[in-house]
Amino acid sequence: MKAASFDYQRPATLHAALRLLADSAGGAKLMGGGQSLGPMLNLRLTRPKQVIDVSALGELRQVTQAGDAIRIGAAVTHAEIEDGVHALLRGSVLQSVAGGIAYRAIRNRGTVGGSLAHADPAADWVLVACALAAEVEIASQAGTRRVPMDRFMHGAYTTALAEGEVLAALWVPKLGPDAHWGYFKFCRKTGEFAEASCAAVFDPARKLARVVIGALDGAPQALPALAAQVARSGAMPARAAIEAAVSASAPGKDAIDRKLLVAAVERCLAQVLMLESVQ
Repeated sequence: MKAASFDYQRPATLHAALRLLADSAGGAKLMGGGQSLGPMLNLRLTRPKQVIDVSALGELRQVTQAGDAIRIGAAVTHAEIEDGVHALLRGSVLQSVAGGIAYRAIRNRGTVGGSLAHADPAADWVLVACALAAEVEIASQAGTRRVPMDRFMHGAYTTALAEGEVLAALWVPKLGPDAHWGYFKFCRKTGEFAEASCAAVFDPARKLARVVIGALDGAPQALPALAAQVARSGAMPARAAIEAAVSASAPGKDAIDRKLLVAAVERCLAQVLMLESVQ
């Protein structure tokens, strides 16, 4: 199928994009890399009157440091992070994860902000951002606000974004030299969305200990008791403890899905406990 007719706009500034969005009265869709919106348009799952392309906006394509956090513009692509284009992200968990997102053709166009705003439960960035205790910067004509990732994704394809708002950036903490992380996902084949996934970040300097599971029916779920146990003991928890944590956080999953999630947690924590440093 082909997309229904729509008006295409490519504003030169974020201010202009926000004005177009406000004037559309809910009839517009924002487009970053188009890797999610494009297929939805062609299948006519969405039929906006207007598509506003924000992929080239300079305000959304920068990576900067402010204090102890790194601000990643929403239009930064997966490939740019994978390739180390931005020095602040080199050697980070983000660079490692970016290389495993879908296929290179998709990474060339897909954006951090587009993935977060789309909020697919099996996506990589929603899970990693939760594990990092990151925040999302949201812009509108009224100004900007920041929302913790734990409160940004309300459910599958449902976020805290309101009408007239644009996801402008992702704020992630700059990890200390003794920080360690892990990331593991099960896919039927390379490039597909995960069927079970886990991300973990431990940073003694920030007193950050997070183990989060993804590819659920909704938003990623943190396993705080398990994270505290690992931070305290520095050892792999017993299988029974992992199974209990997964069952409590994903009660609707069947036995096979729970087994995949348990294995994802174990393999993710194995990476952490091998002391793979984040610089």
